Amino acid sequence: MAAHQRGADATALGRLLIQAPGAVVSLALVVTISEALFNWLVVWLIALSWLASGALFFHRPAELALSRTLLRLRPPSDEERLRLDPVWREVTARAGIEAHSYDLMVEKSNDLNAFAVAGHVVGVTTYALREVPSSNLAAILAHELGHHTGGHAWSGLLGQWYSLPARLAWKLLRLCAALAIRVASLFSLAGAGVLVLVMGTALVCGLIAMPFVFIPLIVSPYLVAYVARRGELRADAHASALGFRPQLAEVLRYHQAQEASTRAWNEARRIRQRRPGAMARLLSNHPDIDTRLAALEGLARQDL
Repeated sequence: MAAHQRGADATALGRLLIQAPGAVVSLALVVTISEALFNWLVVWLIALSWLASGALFFHRPAELALSRTLLRLRPPSDEERLRLDPVWREVTARAGIEAHSYDLMVEKSNDLNAFAVAGHVVGVTTYALREVPSSNLAAILAHELGHHTGGHAWSGLLGQWYSLPARLAWKLLRLCAALAIRVASLFSLAGAGVLVLVMGTALVCGLIAMPFVFIPLIVSPYLVAYVARRGELRADAHASALGFRPQLAEVLRYHQAQEASTRAWNEARRIRQRRPGAMARLLSNHPDIDTRLAALEGLARQDL
């Protein structure tokens, strides 16, 4: 396959680098738990199998099975394919990519959305197929193609997979700590305070003794979210470079109008709306629409 059809830009490489410590911790957890249950030969087989399991995300039948079972995607119907294929061929022709290099799939949803999955899957919602003009649908697909050619889709999935044991262990540790404090507080507030102090001291000691373990687990969600936001802007730039900047901006403004309409509807009915706080924004994988529109306008000025 040509290099320009699938690669790894700075965003993809950055994401892998950020999640590498979590993957190392995950491997250590897999080996440690296996050693407690099995002999050394089985431990090696489990560890090697786990390391090799990431290759399934590049195996098209495995990707399609994952998309069907976990993401509830399906192949397009004949009618949907008549609508989708010409648009997709136009996008891939502009990018100099073979259209059959990727598998198009559909999600039944009333939301305007599309997504890149693993190494070969591009998904789009039934709403987008029904309601969005072909030129705007092409812009949406060009954006998702940008995620594939930049390596955002496969690197994100691979990083999430290999860091999964570490993230689960960290969540379990936090849950146990919160539960212990809760139980202690039922008997004695002073006892709960002492427990919090002991746990805090243990965490600080852990940070000092093994910063390469604890710091990545604490910081990586924020760094991964930041890199994901940069990836969205890069995918927007990819669509813009293919000539779909006006259409993509129109799609973003549609999203913006939908959000404003929802807020107005809730305000008219005095429904309390929770606005995302600073921490929620730091953990968001998508930049706000104003940021994306401003970036597209900046690209337009560069072309003048």
